[in-house]
Amino acid sequence: MSTGRKALEGIRVLDVAQVMAGPFCAMQLCDMGADVIKVEPPEGDPTRQMGARGGLDSAGFAALNRGKRAIVLDLKSIAGRHAFERLAARTDILIENFRPGVMRALGLDYSALSARNPRLIYASISGYGQTGPDAPKGGFDLVAQGVSGLMSVTGEPGGPPVKSGVPITDLGAGLFALAAVLAALHHRDRSGRGQHIDTSLVEAGLALSVWEAAEYFSEQVTPEAQGSAHRFLAPYQAIRCSDGYITIGAGTDRLFAALCDLLGHGDWTSEEAFATAAARVRNRAALVDRIEAITSRHTRAHWLEQLDGRAIPCGPINTYAEAFADPQTKARGMIAELDHPTLGRISTLGSPIKMSETPPVVGPHVPRLGEHTREVLGEAGLTESEIDTVCGRAR
Repeated sequence: MSTGRKALEGIRVLDVAQVMAGPFCAMQLCDMGADVIKVEPPEGDPTRQMGARGGLDSAGFAALNRGKRAIVLDLKSIAGRHAFERLAARTDILIENFRPGVMRALGLDYSALSARNPRLIYASISGYGQTGPDAPKGGFDLVAQGVSGLMSVTGEPGGPPVKSGVPITDLGAGLFALAAVLAALHHRDRSGRGQHIDTSLVEAGLALSVWEAAEYFSEQVTPEAQGSAHRFLAPYQAIRCSDGYITIGAGTDRLFAALCDLLGHGDWTSEEAFATAAARVRNRAALVDRIEAITSRHTRAHWLEQLDGRAIPCGPINTYAEAFADPQTKARGMIAELDHPTLGRISTLGSPIKMSETPPVVGPHVPRLGEHTREVLGEAGLTESEIDTVCGRAR
């Protein structure tokens, strides 16, 4: 039963990151109860205008920055940097995703800020990491998907390279940074000291390539695109029915036997070409042709009912409209509502994390650009005159 408290209550975060990876990491901390202060330049985070209907209020910004407090600081100004230093001195976690060297040039890197606040946990998310020959390059999800190899295994066999439908390296880097931040908090509880965290989009793409790396390292075979199929299991992919596609995951011997019985071909299990998992992978194309020759005679609904009845893993291939309308999605609280300053009451994604004692809480609002600047700077001990100076340079 929930205690009504939040797991990260009392933890303060400076989110000086922009667009996706850093803000996504910070938003998870916010959902878990941290006080996240979104630091933006005078023109705002570019995400405020991505998909916006006009002005600085987009649904995309809301999806990554709900529940945060927003301030504007011009870090190119002396007053803005001094204000940021004051904030960092009273902060537990700082998240940034500038190119390596930018924060150092501003005098706001880990070395400088931790000298004043040794307990500071400072997370840097970049395209390639803080070291190595490519470190100075910018970080973009599309580029990272290409460099990491992800695009070479996405799409249909023999087809052109395809980007993952979601920005997987951006989001993956944000989640790896989140794990590191939480581990660093635990370490700080024992040691009293913070630390610098360094992760990147390209490394996220590599780290998520678990099956591909296993194939390459064990067989010295360069992985190729497999469409919806699994690299080591078959049948485990999208299967055609009379009115579209469903997914079937019958990669084990037991599940494959159950599928063959359902399809009226228990004899397939005794054929050498399909008798083992490895054989089924080698002969996947022939196997899928046989399966689809039968499944294409009936509808998706028919086969889903039959497969579910035999506990064979399966599912529809939903559009997002269908996924958001799914009773399971609603039952698990994956749709939440927020108050938006210009769009009114809007829907957004809920948290996928369920915790019995301290469950994450989404929202409840989306901050306007600079909405909390005076409030937050006042909490950091700046005088009204100092705040006026800062706000004079950054509205």
